[in-house]
Amino acid sequence: MPTVLSRSALTSTAIAVGLAAALVATGSSQALVIGIITGAGYGLVALGLVLVYKSSGVFNFAQGEFGTVAIYALYRVHDKIGVPLIPAIVIALAVSVAMALVTERVVIRPLFDAPRVALLVATAGVALLAISLELWLGEARPRFIQPALGRLNRLSLFDVAVSDQRMLVLAALVILAVVLALFFSRTNLGLAILGVSQEPVATELMGISVRRLSSFIWALTGLLAGIAGILTAPVAGSFAPGFLTSTALIPGFTAAVLGGMKSLPGAFVGGIVVGVAQSLAVSSPAFHSIPGAGSVMIFVLLLIVLTVRPQGLLGRA
Repeated sequence: MPTVLSRSALTSTAIAVGLAAALVATGSSQALVIGIITGAGYGLVALGLVLVYKSSGVFNFAQGEFGTVAIYALYRVHDKIGVPLIPAIVIALAVSVAMALVTERVVIRPLFDAPRVALLVATAGVALLAISLELWLGEARPRFIQPALGRLNRLSLFDVAVSDQRMLVLAALVILAVVLALFFSRTNLGLAILGVSQEPVATELMGISVRRLSSFIWALTGLLAGIAGILTAPVAGSFAPGFLTSTALIPGFTAAVLGGMKSLPGAFVGGIVVGVAQSLAVSSPAFHSIPGAGSVMIFVLLLIVLTVRPQGLLGRA
């Protein structure tokens, strides 16, 4: 397993370095910087998607709403009630984890032995219900949230000012990808989760509770979604009902597929690649005549990956 992890990390690094070198050589350095920063947010969403799929084979359509609920909780307790930022973040993350646990207990566990497509539709129902509640309780108007770190020009790369908040998103993606990769390769709990995904019956016979592991996985997924929402909403400047679902779920899914749906390093690489591709489509004069060029590029990239290499860059057939 450590060998596989090392190979994945080396492959991820080689792909990222090669892509960066090609873009700088062709004069697209600004698109590269913007794409990496945007892709870091997509990578955070992809990490949560990969985590659930890696352990249970389910694509979680509610992932975006776990993060959006965290944003609303942070906005309410910090901006409206006046709770200090750090305790407010803890409360917001607790809300996203609680929503994930409720989803697992009320929706996923009763359908534990159902076909995977039934679970996929169920998570989509959770997302639609959450968006409806956000519209009912919070109205549809955009709301603004202040970044945790306010400096906007901490770093300048190729004439692009990079704010502290954007650097925080990128750092969080790198740290979480490394921590999760080590967790799944070096800890007994991580190996047990992998065992559940590959041989659930054999895992049960070894005395490991599949349902308890499921609760832990969904709680961790909720935590990752909450982190993604809290970090990316200030970068976007405003949020509304369905924020993370509408802005990051499809790019995050594309990133997860691109990297290999069960590869955590792949989620990191996929997020960056999707972000850079979207940035190139938006900034390139060749795509200016195409409405929504960034979204079109994401769907084209997803189609190419599913057609040419459905197991992804770092996945196995």
